[in-house]
Amino acid sequence: MSEQNPYEQLGVTENSSFEEIQAAKKRLFEQHSNDSNVVEQVEIAYDSIIMDRLRLRQEGKIKVPEKIRFPERSVEKAFKVPQIVKEDSAVWLQELIDTPSQADILWPTGIFLTLSAIAVFSQNSAASIVPLLMALGFIANIYFLNRKEGRSGRAFLISFIALFVGIALGTGLANLLFGQGGVTVLGVDQFASAVTLCLFWLVSCFLR
Repeated sequence: MSEQNPYEQLGVTENSSFEEIQAAKKRLFEQHSNDSNVVEQVEIAYDSIIMDRLRLRQEGKIKVPEKIRFPERSVEKAFKVPQIVKEDSAVWLQELIDTPSQADILWPTGIFLTLSAIAVFSQNSAASIVPLLMALGFIANIYFLNRKEGRSGRAFLISFIALFVGIALGTGLANLLFGQGGVTVLGVDQFASAVTLCLFWLVSCFLR
């Protein structure tokens, strides 16, 4: 086999395409897989043909396919992994929303539910106890948020916003309901404190 020229060794001609040359090489590899000497000669013949094609290309006699001139490009295309572009909105939302465990929900639920019950059912001393309940809820919310991320400044800011939104929302709803003659059992302060404590519960459980 070694006395033949490279083309004859692979069983191809000088006019064979690159695909035909590759197929011949593969076929010979499979036929003589147990004969290392033949496999080595086939590899040498294949390399000789490739070098001959490159030489002819430099002389302008043939056009060499891109996969021969730049084989690394085929490898790059084969192993190129498409990049997944995430929208900025999804990123910041994932950083803000938390998926709490059952234990993480249990403690805030117990504390804010207790504070809400005290605010609703302590009618005689509601005027004096509501501010205390709100303060306790505010501190508890800071604690639960800070326990997750360890960022006390951020926890304080979120808790303050929740307090402001809860009072405004609760007061507005109470005035709306009382004005229409609906809910008359609770006072405005009691209703607003209950709404705020519910908001504290949501924030402490489901925000980072």
